[in-house]
Amino acid sequence: MRTLTKAAILAVALSVPMAAFAAQGSAKKSSSTAAKKPAVASHTTSGVVKSVSDTSLVITKGTKDETFVVNASTKKDGTIETGAKVTVAYTTDGHDMTATSIKAAPAKPAHPKK
Repeated sequence: MRTLTKAAILAVALSVPMAAFAAQGSAKKSSSTAAKKPAVASHTTSGVVKSVSDTSLVITKGTKDETFVVNASTKKDGTIETGAKVTVAYTTDGHDMTATSIKAAPAKPAHPKK
């Protein structure tokens, strides 16, 4: 009887730490999986509008064209049309640049010639 009691106590004593260790390991796996997802990077740039539509915006910055995805959540400030100077805040996810806000610079008043 004493041997059976000792065996039962030993089995319980070993199973409690094993259960706690197993629960801890699964919690670490799920948190490390979430940490492996790449963060979405946020950037800002400016240039001259080459073309604009409901779903895209192409600006020229120096000699390089940059194309942005425009969606319903993109905030637009000012008149965004071809030739306008704009500042674009955007996020990158892979190779896509998604505009989060587009701000058109106000047109400079024409200076009268003397």
